[in-house]
Amino acid sequence: METTGKTAITVESTVNAPVEKVWEIWGEPEHIKKWNSASDDWHTPHAENDLRTGGKFLSTMAAKDGSFSFDFSGVYDEVVEHKSIAYSMADGRKVSVTFTPEGDGTKVTEIFDAETQHSVEMQKAGWQSILDNFKRYTEAQA
Repeated sequence: METTGKTAITVESTVNAPVEKVWEIWGEPEHIKKWNSASDDWHTPHAENDLRTGGKFLSTMAAKDGSFSFDFSGVYDEVVEHKSIAYSMADGRKVSVTFTPEGDGTKVTEIFDAETQHSVEMQKAGWQSILDNFKRYTEAQA
């Protein structure tokens, strides 16, 4: 991953599903809306995703009680089907995601630039929680 001089945080999980299924669920907006939350009191009511190099994505993440929402968006810098995704978030931070087949499963590794408002530990916990939701949702679909 190209460095921006920011602290890089890594989260990962092995999903018990083939890489083709993992890729499909990672990229389809209807699936994204079902797994993209860090806790049960949040959800993603809207998602758009053009998963190709130069494509854009947008997910509206919101508290279920309506108290707060924000858009998570950016542009894909490089997409290699079933292998890797690199993107730039709207604030310029970089993210890389790799999909590595491991037996009957797929190891998903995300490396992202930390932001400065929240602790590294809090950011890592939030992103890991979303990835854990992705794992649970994907395995239920497989």
